Amino acid sequence: MRVVTDRDACIQAGNCVMTADAVFDQDDDGIVVLLVDDGEVPDGELDRVREAVKLCPAQALRLTE
Repeated sequence: MRVVTDRDACIQAGNCVMTADAVFDQDDDGIVVLLVDDGEVPDGELDRVREAVKLCPAQALRLTE
């Protein structure tokens, strides 16, 4: 499973970082940054990433196969 970010849609809410800080961070402007190569969700992080996708107010995150 992979996570995809839309940095243009990100509104710097930070919900993703608070929910899955092993996968997401924010740059100096508060825009989402992926901490994983190619968006590949690490084992044990899928539930947190799913929650982050659900909580994103800008819908700037999505999961793909």
